[in-house]
Order: sequence, then C-alpha cells, then structure tokens
Amino acid sequence: MIVLLLGSGGREHALAAALAKSPKLTRLIAAPGNPGIAQHAELREVPVDDLEGIVRLATDEKVDLAVVGPEAPLVAGVVDRLKEAGIKAFGPSAAAARLEGSKAFTKELCARHDIPTAGFRRCRSGAEGHAAVDAFGAPVVIKADGLAAGKGVTVAMTLEEAHAAVDDVFAGGFGEAVVEEFMEGEEASLFALCDGTTALVFGEAQDHKRAYDGDEGPNTGGMGAYSPAPILTPALVEKAMAQIVRPTVKAMAEAGAPFTGFLYAGLMIEANAPRLVEYNVRFGDPEAQVVLPRLKEDLLDLLVAAVDGQLAGRKATFISDAALTVVMAANGYPGAYEKGSEIRHVAEAEARHDVTVFHAGTTTDGERLLANGGRVLAVTATGADVREAQARAYTAIDDIDWPGGFCRRDIGWRAVARLEE
Repeated sequence: MIVLLLGSGGREHALAAALAKSPKLTRLIAAPGNPGIAQHAELREVPVDDLEGIVRLATDEKVDLAVVGPEAPLVAGVVDRLKEAGIKAFGPSAAAARLEGSKAFTKELCARHDIPTAGFRRCRSGAEGHAAVDAFGAPVVIKADGLAAGKGVTVAMTLEEAHAAVDDVFAGGFGEAVVEEFMEGEEASLFALCDGTTALVFGEAQDHKRAYDGDEGPNTGGMGAYSPAPILTPALVEKAMAQIVRPTVKAMAEAGAPFTGFLYAGLMIEANAPRLVEYNVRFGDPEAQVVLPRLKEDLLDLLVAAVDGQLAGRKATFISDAALTVVMAANGYPGAYEKGSEIRHVAEAEARHDVTVFHAGTTTDGERLLANGGRVLAVTATGADVREAQARAYTAIDDIDWPGGFCRRDIGWRAVARLEE
C-alpha cells in the first residue's frame, strides 16, 4: 500500500514509526513531516491546511490510504475532500470532528444521552460567561469553544481568574465559551479505534499538562506521558467504554455523522467512576508516543479495517512493558519562545537501550538539527515498569545537549508513587 501521513509533530513521528513496521506498506509519504519522520517517509512540502494541495498530492501519488494526524484538517473536512476524490482516508468527517471542534456540541450530546460529564453552561457572550462563572463559583473551568491547540482551557481557582479567562476567550476571537463545574479526581486518557459503529479499546495513558515540576505553571499541550495508566483498571476501562465511548459512537451514527478514527476520551476518575472531561478526534500528543510503541498488531492493518467498517471481532493488544515520554520544549514555552537554537547528541540518546527520540518541532540546517517549535522533542523509553522506563528516558535526556530547551524532571510521578506504596 502507498500511505500518505498528514502532519509534522511528535504524534505523526510515532504514527510513521508504527506504520513503517507494516509488511503491507510499499511507500510512506508524509506532508509536511519533520526530520524525524524523514527516517521513515518521503517528505512533501504540502501544509496540512492546504486541502486542495493534499487531495492533489494523494491523487498524483495514487495513495491507497491517507492517515490524518492533527485535528485542524479533520475539523476543516480533509477526510470528506479526500473521499470525494476517491481516496480512502482514516479519520472522522467534518461533521463527526465536531466532537473536538465544538466543546458545546459535545457537552450537549452528553446531556441528551446521559453521558457522565461536568455540569456546564454554553455562553455566547461575555455577559453570559461572567454570569455562569458567578453561578458556579470558584474553582471553575472555562473552555474556548473551538480549536485552541490544547491551550484553550483555564482551570480557574479564583473568581478573578475565571472572569479574566472569560474576557480572554471572547477577546481572542472565539464566539462562544463553555463554563463548567470543577471536577475533583485524577485525569487519565482512554483511546478507542472506531469504524462508525464499533469502538475498540486502543490503549490508555496519563499525561502532564502543566509546564513545570509538581504540576505547577501554565497549561501546555502536554509535557510528558506514560502508558499504561495504573488508575485505568480493566474494570474501569470497561465502565468508561460502556457509559461514555460506546454511547457517543452510537449517538453520532444515529445523527448521521458516524465516527471513524481515533476517539480520545479525556476522563476524570473519582471514587472509581469515570466522567468525560472532553473528546479529541485524533490520537493524543504526547500520548501517541507512549501508546503506539507498545502496540503488538500491525497498525496499518487496523486502520484499514476501521476505514472499511470491519473492526467487529478485532482486538488491539499491547506489550506488558510500560512506556514513558518526556517532552523537551523551547525555553519560554507555552509563552513566547525563540526558534533556531541548535540541538546536539540526539543520536547518542537514541543509541541507548529501548529509547526513541520522537521529533515534534525540529528542522535542519545542513547537518545541524534546530528547534522550530514550542514542543520540540519527545524522548520515549520502555521498561519492565514505569520506574524503569522513567530512569531510561531521563538518562537519554541527559545525553542531549540543548541549552535552548527545558523539560520537567518528574514525569510519571503518580505511577512511580503507586509502585512504592
């Protein structure tokens, strides 16, 4: 098969590495890709927001399957455009991608179908947002209704912070906000592979959203993750699938927008009960970097089965080893940061046992590897347990010479603490 992979981040590097293992793969083309993805794929300089260019590339290269990594082209309808051109595409239609594209759409779907989630108010103006904040009190959660690259959520611990967040949402060009009750508990991520009617469990993980050690600092797109997630026991996974994921897939099919692709359920766990925080309609980043290295099956084979509506009776299985990834980000992230600083000794880090360095925001200048984004590398290691994976990941990070970047030094602390109980 000739496969086209869309995207240029750490998630797409993890997808490329997994797809490259398939005996069914003839050629892997990535647009636009990055220097890490170039180890597995032919790169094409077509940005993911150029839908016409993507369709033209897929047609010219006689692509058998397009795999869409990031959310923005999914919400924009790239899968619909590819299918209209006669090209198989893995990912949800624009109608189904509303599960991530609109927080309000998802919350209202949950309300209609008794899917457990936080209480909420949909706010179409600043005045409605401020009124909702006063009604809920602090702490409270404010979400921009739209794509915000993982940074459109404020968990406000004071009313002053909450009102400022409402102002930021409407000043930032978002037409709506969702104000939610604050949920207590521990967050975890559950992934499902869906074909429109069937949803298979496709691994679980826990990530670290805050920028600094001890879960301090601003929210980010994710500073690290590990898989499996000890809190998500098999019984709890089944409860989440039965109460949250499968009812959602059924509701979308009944609404005429069947969901095909990766459905990422962010869950809040309290007293052994899961509630939905939000959905993403693609694999997580950096969660892909810890789930995909543990996958036993042929990823390409599973993606084709999903697109063809043939997941019934299939199963995704994973090695028992744990995986942990630490994100190395540019100094200043998630605020203003500089591009162009040189990164050295990545090859030495990758030479270590059970270590992979996934590229996220990198570029090259001749032989030099340069930072070209906020989150730049994801250093992933596997081990018999999360403690061993953590030790290997940080040993590899210490090999890398990058004064222009930083990382958290406590990724996996919850899982390690559980081992030590």
